[in-house]
Amino acid sequence: MHEPKTLAIGVIGVGNISAQYFAELPKHENARIVAVADVDEARADGVATERGVRALSVDELLADPDIDLVLNLTIPAAHAEIARRALEAGKHVYGEKPLALTPAEASPLLDLAREKGLRIGCAPDTVLGTGVQSARHALDAGMIGSPVAASVHWSAPGHELWHPAPAFYYQPGGGPLFDMGPYYLTSLVTLFGAVTRVSGTATRSLRERTVAKGALAGQPVPVEVDTHVSALLEHASGVTTTLTVSFDVWATRAPLFEVYGTAGTISVPDPNHFSHVGEVWTPESREWMPLADAAGFRDGGRGIGIVDIADAITQDRPHRASGDLAFHVLDVMDAILRAGHEHRVVEIESTVERPDAVPQR
Repeated sequence: MHEPKTLAIGVIGVGNISAQYFAELPKHENARIVAVADVDEARADGVATERGVRALSVDELLADPDIDLVLNLTIPAAHAEIARRALEAGKHVYGEKPLALTPAEASPLLDLAREKGLRIGCAPDTVLGTGVQSARHALDAGMIGSPVAASVHWSAPGHELWHPAPAFYYQPGGGPLFDMGPYYLTSLVTLFGAVTRVSGTATRSLRERTVAKGALAGQPVPVEVDTHVSALLEHASGVTTTLTVSFDVWATRAPLFEVYGTAGTISVPDPNHFSHVGEVWTPESREWMPLADAAGFRDGGRGIGIVDIADAITQDRPHRASGDLAFHVLDVMDAILRAGHEHRVVEIESTVERPDAVPQR
């Protein structure tokens, strides 16, 4: 029996999202934040004082022998560099999505982690919560027969309407596909397995965007990414998915996420959240019925992917929010954009095993 592993975590990047990790990780005995670093040293000092941890420079944090895992919360353009440096320093890595900007940038990270015997994980870990996991449990139990197809439609008018510093959402590594797509694509692979080929369209609207709130209100937001993306995905399991993600939709009545089977339909709860309740419709019920919580981390929050890594090290098993899964999702997103720009079907070169289900906990 292995001794339970408690991971000492150093956080690089303490912007808006870091507060959610600070809220969740102290609930778990096997994951403990001990230090923070940020390019804005004053911000790191303030967070460190507020949270009762050490403030270090990025170099100091990466060199600290007492830190087991680096939580990489930098902007997407820095994800690969920080992950590489952390792995070279002998530390496990868990980062916000995407894993990197391109598959070519991400692939060496997986090779380096394997070479050094280290774990690399990546958001989203929302897929480990009761929402998606209970939908998977219903699907695997045959509640709607055999799955045939799925439909995803996530849209919004744009993050500049609420985020105080939204510029990075419109730079490479952002946009609706790279920002929101991972929640849905990770869930789709969790439900149906790897994607084998894609086709799609990708467009960029001409709407001028400005920051709506905060100290930067009124400043223009340059747009360097596609803002409306639609795709058709084919899974190795035979299921087909239609996917639309957009920063150009002011209002819609399109269903967010549905799975269609030979004997019913599952309304999958929003995979941007952990514990929303899904619904199921069958010919027997003839109405939408709530899905009972049957699997997943109950009342989870951002960081349970790290908790699962700590458990996986103790239990000597693969972790679920893995670098391999994040790489496949990145490969699919890259292929969707190529398919849209080149007007063709793109075969997906990577594959990944469907992650193990999460028992109810």
